[in-house]
Amino acid sequence: MWDALDALVDPVTRGDPESALRWTTKSTTKLAGELVATGHPVSPSTVGKLLKANGYSLQANTKTIEGKQHVDRDAQFGYLNKQATAFGATGDPVISVDTKKKQLIGNFTAAGREWEPEGDPTKTNVHDFTDKKLGKVAPYGVYDIAANTGWVNVGTDADTGQFAVQSIRRWRNTIGTDTYPTATRLLITADCGGSNGSRLRLWKTELAALATETGLSITVCHLPPGTSKWNKIEHRLFSAISRSWRARPLTSHEVVIETIRATTTTTGLTVKAELDLGTYEKGIKISDQQIKDLETSQLHRHKFHGDWNYTMHPATADTRDTPEHTHLNQT
Repeated sequence: MWDALDALVDPVTRGDPESALRWTTKSTTKLAGELVATGHPVSPSTVGKLLKANGYSLQANTKTIEGKQHVDRDAQFGYLNKQATAFGATGDPVISVDTKKKQLIGNFTAAGREWEPEGDPTKTNVHDFTDKKLGKVAPYGVYDIAANTGWVNVGTDADTGQFAVQSIRRWRNTIGTDTYPTATRLLITADCGGSNGSRLRLWKTELAALATETGLSITVCHLPPGTSKWNKIEHRLFSAISRSWRARPLTSHEVVIETIRATTTTTGLTVKAELDLGTYEKGIKISDQQIKDLETSQLHRHKFHGDWNYTMHPATADTRDTPEHTHLNQT
């Protein structure tokens, strides 16, 4: 009987490719029904016991396939590591940045489990309809690799390139200048997509404004496409925040902020967070001429993959007051 059952559940379908179960859920009830139909009388409970005895278990999907790898993936990681080592040797900050998944604010069910009195779980709304007043938040994180500290700018508006750079600005004004008072450079490691994507023009123009404002030369090294889970902020900061949020409904902005601030790890991670009530306009267009002027005056693309690796220098006196290098208004 096991051979017949194994043929039904085997991942590569060793059995009949026309099996009735090929495109259906492989529940013990359906497996038992198929076996009975083929002359193997058996109950669903017996099917379950057979599966467990032969190394099967209930499992969810797991995200492990990254898709087609870029030919220069490994070379880019090597280049990024060399840049990080060079910045660290001179005492200049190296930060990993990204936006954590947007979170609904309200009495909504949160993933995970937490110890509660038996039979008295936290009660949450049946439906996850967005609260029109509370809405969602976009937590933009900045992880300082050397210091093992995190900063999270919890935005209540759109996740744009403008918001991304404002988050980095707030990190520097809150933590960065005290931690690195003599720094002349800043290295940012970021994904290839999102509000800090390698192709996003607004991200670059806002970085140019920040470089001029701070006097820092800002270098950006993007992770290759399809490798966002390798970004250090994901497993050094965001994973720890997710554990703090486990089974905890995010009922207010205060709960979000205080829970993030309370996040720690055994490796010594500390996290600061602030609410950002600023508004960030969607759809801001940066013209070809603006980018051309930026490349002439401030943006230096590295020889190796200049689309992924570039440095934004502070504007000189004759360029900093031109419209294309003026920081976009924010509220």
